[in-house]
Amino acid sequence: MTGETMSELPDTPAKESQPLTSEPILRIASGFLAAKQLFVANEVGLFDALSRGPATLNELATQLHLPARTLRIVADALVALGIIERRDKTYAHSAVSYAFLSGSGSDDLRPFLRFWNRLSYPNWMHYEQAIRGETPRIRTPQEWTDEESRIFSEGVEAITASTARALAESYDFHPHVRLIDVGGGTGSFLVTILERYSQLECTLFELPSVLAVAQQKLSRTPFTHKITLMPGDFLQVPLPPGHDVILMANVIHLLAPDNIRHLLRRARQAVPMGARLLLVDFWTDATHTSPTFAALMAGEFLLVSREGDVYSVEEITQWLQETGWKLNEHRPLAGPASLVVAEAC
Repeated sequence: MTGETMSELPDTPAKESQPLTSEPILRIASGFLAAKQLFVANEVGLFDALSRGPATLNELATQLHLPARTLRIVADALVALGIIERRDKTYAHSAVSYAFLSGSGSDDLRPFLRFWNRLSYPNWMHYEQAIRGETPRIRTPQEWTDEESRIFSEGVEAITASTARALAESYDFHPHVRLIDVGGGTGSFLVTILERYSQLECTLFELPSVLAVAQQKLSRTPFTHKITLMPGDFLQVPLPPGHDVILMANVIHLLAPDNIRHLLRRARQAVPMGARLLLVDFWTDATHTSPTFAALMAGEFLLVSREGDVYSVEEITQWLQETGWKLNEHRPLAGPASLVVAEAC
């Protein structure tokens, strides 16, 4: 996700010299109203319709087969939020909605909005249960329909696209020969990396159900011959040997500390001394409060896996030392995501 998107959530507290008001509380409390307006606009196809050109309310209602009265509520809310524009009686894309919600920009966040609306938003209704230590009544990914699995995969790819590009641009893969992406979803990170480093031979290590989706997606890329699909649960079976660099993107935040150490040990056992480990995640400061978006996402990770959380650079450094790795560096990627680079020792 872009840095611009993250900087809006939330504003910094008011300085002591400014009048004290309840506005920060009300802004946060009403956040779900803004989110749902955005989600519904995406679901009914408003952004797609505006991509065909500016239109009046009645023209949009005709295109979308919606009542003009209710469509106006959504459209005007997005104007108020600065997402789209209205000139007299005509609605149009703003610069930001055209860049990220029209399908014409480098990043298309519409699949991400659908993912959060269809899957994440309902899960958050059970957040209080999770915080109380109860087991929330949430269906696991294994219980999703095929459509829900597709929505999840497409949403994750959309929201991590800028991070994948930043990784391929900032880390030099030229010295490496064989790359394994552990828990790599449908292989979107591997495709982005191979676009710049075609010399690599890659392995996608994932659950069988995920690989079924990955196979379909990868068949539409020019890299099917460069990516070997290998089924497995990284907490249950050893990682396949023969690689000199391991990628784990957005995996650590799904695990509790004991499972993190277990996975890091498995990774170390699978590679020779000097191999690299690339950990892409929402690494925080020591207080777990910065980046702000990472602190908020901790709740999402808890709900998704029932044990997830965000972790600090200090914590992962300690766990790496305990499992046969040494920290080489920590560098920013895109938005709140950053990269921890470790070396097998």
